Amino acid sequence: MNNSETIRAKFDELAACVVIPTYNNAATLAQVITDVAHYTNNIIVVNDGSTDYSETIARSFSQVQLISYSTNVGKGWALRKAFDYAIAHDYMFAVTIDSDGQHFAKDLPAFIHKLEEVKDAIIIGSRNMDQETVPGKSSFGNKFSNFWFKVETGISSPDTQSGFRAYPLAPLKDIHFFTKKYEFEIEVLVRAVWKGAKIESIPVTVYYAPKEIRVSHFRPFKDFTRISILNTVLVFITFLYIKPRNLLRILFDKKKVYTSLKNNYSIQMSQIV
Repeated sequence: MNNSETIRAKFDELAACVVIPTYNNAATLAQVITDVAHYTNNIIVVNDGSTDYSETIARSFSQVQLISYSTNVGKGWALRKAFDYAIAHDYMFAVTIDSDGQHFAKDLPAFIHKLEEVKDAIIIGSRNMDQETVPGKSSFGNKFSNFWFKVETGISSPDTQSGFRAYPLAPLKDIHFFTKKYEFEIEVLVRAVWKGAKIESIPVTVYYAPKEIRVSHFRPFKDFTRISILNTVLVFITFLYIKPRNLLRILFDKKKVYTSLKNNYSIQMSQIV
């Protein structure tokens, strides 16, 4: 059994799928699907209201499970729909990969191997953000996001804006998310950590096309504003609810340990007497 066949089998054993959200990425979508299909047939494509031929391309692949709607809502909404679909179809894990060609399916085995080690963690594909081809707005946005993520969770992560991730779906079932665009990828990390999920990172390769041909739907002013508003809300929740809750849990656990030790001591003394 060669490596791709081994990974294909592991995808099935883990009940894992690959989610590809897409919006007007007809130029790259077919190659992304082809590359992913080398490792698994568990592929969910979400057509987020594309106006090009993205839906037609997705339908041309027999292994693709397609979610499609006519109005563009946002990447966050596409991921939410994919997670709901995956959970309803008994998948346990979902690996998300962008459809613009910046991620490489050759890194999927690394996610699978990591999932076998830590099944309760969100695994983030950490990009090398020091490359010359990395756009300035991406580098700044990543540092900005990493800082606030640590404030909100106490966890240091090198690339909280990477869209190449593996999610355990169980912790996401009962979370009612409220964001629909790029800021969802921050909300899902923070709120999953608040529910007890771990965060792990693995290095991945990234490709940024030259500026003149690069397709990006990220709108710096609008999307940074949305992300800033989200972080403001999350910081308030962190200091008004999450940190006090965690402190109470620590104190309660200490009290339980003390009570347990006291009871055990009393039992031992009674047996001696």
